[in-house]
Amino acid sequence: MSILGNPLTLITSGKPFIRALEAAGTLGVYVPLEGGLEGRYQRRLRGAGYKVLNITARGLGDLSSYLLDVHGVRPPHLGKKNLGREGAVGYRYFVPPVATYEAEVLPKGAKGLVIWMLEGHILSRSELEFLVTLPQTDSRIKVVLEMGGDRQFTWKPLKDILAAA
Repeated sequence: MSILGNPLTLITSGKPFIRALEAAGTLGVYVPLEGGLEGRYQRRLRGAGYKVLNITARGLGDLSSYLLDVHGVRPPHLGKKNLGREGAVGYRYFVPPVATYEAEVLPKGAKGLVIWMLEGHILSRSELEFLVTLPQTDSRIKVVLEMGGDRQFTWKPLKDILAAA
């Protein structure tokens, strides 16, 4: 027995995780707070042919607009104000949809796009329900949502987590 505990726990294939993600479409994961394991699972996903997009749930606004539609953003004005037609809030820039764009430019032979979203515990119930239905609307997109901490890396389909809440 090594200092790190059971050495076989460090070498995981990730196949049960990938099978669960492909079956459910959206998984809620609980990760150890010291970190490290999520990177291993992301490497396993990339090795299985998925592209992984890391984003955080904080500050996204409307998830459907951010992920699937062209949406406007306003950078902070830093004390400078416009007095013309733009009002006092500054210019609005239009940004392409993150998930749709990434799914369209996937390399040839890729299985799909996995959106790995941090801090999923701050999302509302309706936003979580949207993430559950997202893989059904576009089969190329899968979602992994970090819901909180645990002693080991565990996962459940997000629809099961919603049903329990």
